[in-house]
Amino acid sequence: MTQAAPAILEIAGLSKHFGGAKALDRLDFSIRRGEVHGLLGQNGSGKSTLIKILAGFHAPDDGARLHVAGREVALPLTPGQFQALGIAFVHQHLGLSPHLSVLENFLVGRHATSSRWCIPWAQEARRAEALFRRYGLDIDPHQPVDRLSSVARAQLAVIRAFDQFERTPDAPIRLLILDEPTPFLPARDVEHLFRLVRELVADGASVIFVSHDIDEALTITDRITVLRDGRLVGTAETPAVTKGELVKMIVGRAVDLDTMRPAARDHGPVKVRITGLTGASLDNVSISLGTGEVVGLTGLIGSGYEDAVTLIYGADKASAGTLTIGDNDHEISRMTPYRAIKAGMVLIPADRLEEGIVPTLPVTDNATLPLIGRWAGGFLVSNRRKRDAAAAVNKAYDVRPPDPGTLIGNLSGGNQQKVVLAKWFQTSPEFILLIEPTQGVDVGAREQVFGIIQTMAENGAAVLCASSDHEQLTAICDRVIVFARGRTVAEIAGNEISKSAIARLTYSALDDAA
Repeated sequence: MTQAAPAILEIAGLSKHFGGAKALDRLDFSIRRGEVHGLLGQNGSGKSTLIKILAGFHAPDDGARLHVAGREVALPLTPGQFQALGIAFVHQHLGLSPHLSVLENFLVGRHATSSRWCIPWAQEARRAEALFRRYGLDIDPHQPVDRLSSVARAQLAVIRAFDQFERTPDAPIRLLILDEPTPFLPARDVEHLFRLVRELVADGASVIFVSHDIDEALTITDRITVLRDGRLVGTAETPAVTKGELVKMIVGRAVDLDTMRPAARDHGPVKVRITGLTGASLDNVSISLGTGEVVGLTGLIGSGYEDAVTLIYGADKASAGTLTIGDNDHEISRMTPYRAIKAGMVLIPADRLEEGIVPTLPVTDNATLPLIGRWAGGFLVSNRRKRDAAAAVNKAYDVRPPDPGTLIGNLSGGNQQKVVLAKWFQTSPEFILLIEPTQGVDVGAREQVFGIIQTMAENGAAVLCASSDHEQLTAICDRVIVFARGRTVAEIAGNEISKSAIARLTYSALDDAA
């Protein structure tokens, strides 16, 4: 892609109101032929509204104009019109049915709208195999999707979207919109997905890459557009903009996440001790945490650092190990999530939609679930007291919108995560377990989540955070422990902690473990 490449899609004067709230305000936006264009902004900045207008899900306010391949297209788009225009979407949770086969997922959208009464399965399987081979993907069309790795699922969703272009050769453009496709992928797998994206661009596609991850946007994009409060803040050529400049554009002020560190403080006596933890990929791991200490666990994929958290909590079965919280000892091999909660532990999982919330219930029910017994009288629960408690949680944790009657599935990722933290932190846990606590969270909400975790530590909780995000570990941890081959191999503490130092230890850990 060159700077002189023509625009394939142009939007002018795009506004959208929801009642009295303005989601988009006279937005101008364009994407060039053969480019990867990043779209960044905090939750509520208007990114999702723009995407839904292009999908024909929302109708814009009067006055907006859309040009596709130089020709004006009337707004609003009708349902499904995006396909005829040559626009395809991959959303954060990929839109795959895990219990169907790869081939069934590959064809479901096409045949849901087809008048054909039968499907030539063998022919379609050969076609899918050929497309997978073309892009170097080792995916069996007959395999159930729930047996695929996370990156293979993401690649399948992207290839399925690209196949829409192959099946509509008369469409005026080829525009692939990737809406938060990476939050649940390890760093190594993100690069595999990016390699596929670059190959698709080389084959004639343009890409809008919607993300909260600034580092990823700087890696994969040619240009970046930032939205804030529904307005265009600016568009920059990626090589000419820095991470700090983008953060300021997104948040409206300088936030230096690279150098953010917790305030130095003296920790109390040892509050939590894990001894001889064995199970999954781990072999005889021992870790201790002081009162109010935040300890990070990290390593390369498969090193075992995430296993430590799920084994301690009883989400996965350990074969041996002892957990001591205060004066109380617990056999980790007998631990279950129920026993963990009774022992004063809470776990904040990485995948909040699957494991942390009930999307179809309101904030009230999600935020108060662990404390439901407080409002129970006999067989009845006081809904008024639940709502009052949830409203207080929303205020204390700055959940937006603040209405506790809002379905939690309709909140942004950052606000969902604040509800998950509030739900468990109001139980006053002694030992907090975190897995990638700011995954899929925008830069502004990320800073708030860091502050919430620090407050819990200052109040005396011990915190164990498993993460591959070195920036996150630098921002919240007093110590960072590096894993390799199921063992702890390095440790860094205090002012020695930095992104570069963690990365260096992580990538040299295999030699230390040999």
